[in-house]
Amino acid sequence: MLTADKLKTLTNLGPCGLSTFLTQSGYKGQSFKTVKFLGITNGGQLCYSVTYPEDSAKSEEVGKVFITYNHINNSITADC
Repeated sequence: MLTADKLKTLTNLGPCGLSTFLTQSGYKGQSFKTVKFLGITNGGQLCYSVTYPEDSAKSEEVGKVFITYNHINNSITADC
């Protein structure tokens, strides 16, 4: 079960927290200037809108990061 406390934590991630989940999920060198929780997708993923730092090649881009919570394994993965 996704508890209220876990949901509160996962919907209030900052740039560092989101980058950490992406690193743990196999992405390298991801950093963000801003992150904003958008909502939960039809598939149950938590969706964030992200902007990249000004010194990044993607500095003008806005992207999305999706967080998946697996309640069976109590694991969290991220994908962008």
